[in-house]
Amino acid sequence: MDAPTFPERWKVSAPELIAETFSSRIWKVVCADGAPAIVKALKPFDDVEDELRGEHFLAWRRGEGAVQLLGSDGHCMLLEYAGDRMLSQVLAEQGDNAATAIAAEVMANLFSPSDHPAPPDLQPLRVRFSSLFKKAKIDRDAGEKSLYVEAAATAERLLADPVDVLPLHGDLHHDNIMQGPRGWLAIDPKGVLGDPGFDAANMFYNPLDRDDLCSDPRRIAHMAEIFARTLGQTPPAILD
Repeated sequence: MDAPTFPERWKVSAPELIAETFSSRIWKVVCADGAPAIVKALKPFDDVEDELRGEHFLAWRRGEGAVQLLGSDGHCMLLEYAGDRMLSQVLAEQGDNAATAIAAEVMANLFSPSDHPAPPDLQPLRVRFSSLFKKAKIDRDAGEKSLYVEAAATAERLLADPVDVLPLHGDLHHDNIMQGPRGWLAIDPKGVLGDPGFDAANMFYNPLDRDDLCSDPRRIAHMAEIFARTLGQTPPAILD
């Protein structure tokens, strides 16, 4: 692979490719002051707007609860280095309760008030669930009582009566919370708008490879209590 070229104004060097996904390449670079940073270079793909909304979310948060956006150039972002320790490592080493406490702290910071207006292009949850609603309609029209039909009915009920409507991370899980020089921060947001319970809900079935943990009633009850206190909701509302 050819060496990448980044904007000269960023004054970064020594790019090291540390990850590649279907949507982006992630480079670790060195800034002029010797500090590490991350360059996220988006690939051309159908849902690139999802990543750009995440960029706008980071710009709005200004480092509160999430990594700082240090610069942007088209489909390329210069980001604060979030560290190399994921929340999933805390879960493995210290247990789920310790990881849940950290996740709650990050949520509290992410949802702290901002003096700046939220980005206008955040994606409402109803729009984000549009593929679910389309599939559910197809199944209903075919006379099928599928899980999609059931899930769409639940989503409709919750969307009609949100506890609150706030800018959301949109993809909060154990590998998107990292520890670095500024402590625990969220990375890779999607930039969504809706009930903050959505971000909490995503934590319940993560990590994805731990069905034993995710289906444990004691763990579910504990997370509901912790996240309810964090978000100012009730445990039943979190579990709804």
